[in-house]
Amino acid sequence: MEAFITRSTVDGASRVRLFRSARLERLTVVSAGAFVALWAVLLPAIAVTGVLTALTLWAVPLAIGGAIVWSLTEYALHRFVFHFEPRSSVLKRAVFVIHGNHHASPNDPLRNLMPPIVSIPVGLLVWAGSLAVFGPAGTWFLFGFMVGYVAYDLVHFACHQFPMKGRIGRKLKAHHMRHHHIKVGGNYAITGVIWDRMFATWISSVPKR
Repeated sequence: MEAFITRSTVDGASRVRLFRSARLERLTVVSAGAFVALWAVLLPAIAVTGVLTALTLWAVPLAIGGAIVWSLTEYALHRFVFHFEPRSSVLKRAVFVIHGNHHASPNDPLRNLMPPIVSIPVGLLVWAGSLAVFGPAGTWFLFGFMVGYVAYDLVHFACHQFPMKGRIGRKLKAHHMRHHHIKVGGNYAITGVIWDRMFATWISSVPKR
């Protein structure tokens, strides 16, 4: 795996090139327009699949459960995977490709959203697990999980690309910016900020010296 190759400026934003191969590099980026177009098709498709294969009174509870599980997954991934500190140089490069590059160039708009090469395979794995646990109704669990994921990624994009002047928006942006600019070992949640309070990783202001 080849990473840490070059840094460049594209459309006014700093970008770290992760791979020498142009084909591999293209798989690591996604524009906001492409992201929205993709999930504007996939989310309704998941819902339609649920209606056709498992129209049940459990649809709403399962979808809510999926969204809650995503929220905790978001926190756990960011804390324990994205900020894992390995000793192996190979694993260090892997962590950099997964997330470290985002801290190196946090405002790169093409890397503020998870590319489909990652999100779609993960979604398929979650779907397979959901079907194994809940049967056909597991599609509704997947629907809630992926709605939670899409909301998370759009909020993350907005935190880096927009001023977010609304009351809730300001709080979400401040919460995430403290993770980037005050202490990376905290404020791991993007949308489910309650987890940072529950697991004592909340950063409320500049630490006292």
